[in-house]
Amino acid sequence: MADLSVNIGRLALKNPVMTASGTFGYGLEFADFVDLSGLGGIIVKGTTLLPREGNDYPRMAETASGMLNCVGLQNKGVDYFCEEIYPQIQHLGTNVLVNVSGSSAEDYAECAARINGLEHIPAIELNISCPNVKKGGMAFGTSCEGAASVVRAVRRKYQKTLIVKLSPNVTDIASIARVCEDEGADSVSLINTLMGMAIDIERRRPVLSIATGGLSGAAVKPVALRMVWQVAQAVHIPVIGLGGISTAEDAIEFLMAGATAIQIGTANFIDPQVTVKVREGINLWLDRHGCKSVQEIIGTLAMG
Repeated sequence: MADLSVNIGRLALKNPVMTASGTFGYGLEFADFVDLSGLGGIIVKGTTLLPREGNDYPRMAETASGMLNCVGLQNKGVDYFCEEIYPQIQHLGTNVLVNVSGSSAEDYAECAARINGLEHIPAIELNISCPNVKKGGMAFGTSCEGAASVVRAVRRKYQKTLIVKLSPNVTDIASIARVCEDEGADSVSLINTLMGMAIDIERRRPVLSIATGGLSGAAVKPVALRMVWQVAQAVHIPVIGLGGISTAEDAIEFLMAGATAIQIGTANFIDPQVTVKVREGINLWLDRHGCKSVQEIIGTLAMG
């Protein structure tokens, strides 16, 4: 068996396969289907400083080769997570990371500070695709200034591994990745969902309650792969790739494009065991090609 271990800054993963936030609950929901200790890491659902109800229903819709969602970060807040959820997931046998969201840089920083004290949470992932209420609702992750403000504020209060999840709804994702690196991010993950919509032509109304939502699944993979490749060339910190990964072959493409690790999201809804299958598939591919370590293929895309 090949050595599948990789490192995201100070965070050691036993293999490069992680779960994407919002698609795997708190991990416990999948314990009957997957040996959680066999995963590189689990990123739990988005957590905010205060409880959030999320958007009205309907807030999910199936689309061709993907799905739309506008769940709206429904969660019971960071204090509930620390007091009720953390005791249940702190000994799952794998890295458990928290995805942190907010409506101001101060919200992000305070939420991160409370998680910083949890011994068995070694890293957080900042979701900077959230709307900045102080700037008229424009997402933090769509400008270098917005991204920098969040990473800077969180870095002051959070001492462990800091991953920043980048929005693809931008013209130059590499520049935003570089700003995050400059402000102290240990890694960037990409891509978050692409904005999309669906229409019910009989009712002449949007399918989703707020009209638009985030598109994920196989449909976004080529865009995600292109962006991961661009960002991996632009920064010196590890890149985590996600977007439409459902097979080992998909994952290997992202690794060759420069990702050190990958996340699987929407595919978990189709096959709850997909993460294990992808991990095993990567190992089989490495064995077939005489590779002793997954490190041998990371960033090896040949041009021309």
